[in-house]
Amino acid sequence: DVQLQASGGGLVQPGGSLRLSCAASGFRFADYDLGWIRQYADKRLEVVSCVRKQNGGIAYADSVKGRFTASRDNAKSTGSLEMNNLKPEDTAVYYCNARRPYTNTVYWGQGTQVTVSS
Repeated sequence: DVQLQASGGGLVQPGGSLRLSCAASGFRFADYDLGWIRQYADKRLEVVSCVRKQNGGIAYADSVKGRFTASRDNAKSTGSLEMNNLKPEDTAVYYCNARRPYTNTVYWGQGTQVTVSS
């Protein structure tokens, strides 16, 4: 079975930090780009980051640059998103997904809620 599980969300105060994890199984993780996508309460989607399968390139949305750091461990089929200096506008459900370049096969995780509030 293909599984992609995100975890680590929670409630934090502005300026706080969280580390999200994504665990993959059932497919060749190293062949897929790893993405983090968040969905706001108004259902708007934003791509937060993408860790490329090829060349290890990492891209971030302007809204999180300098605050979030994405990484992956292909040997363990896991990914992480370190989130620092969190802001209320970061409140969203965060999903990890995996996309195979060119074939565009995509797997989605279940999502984890991040709430930034005082």
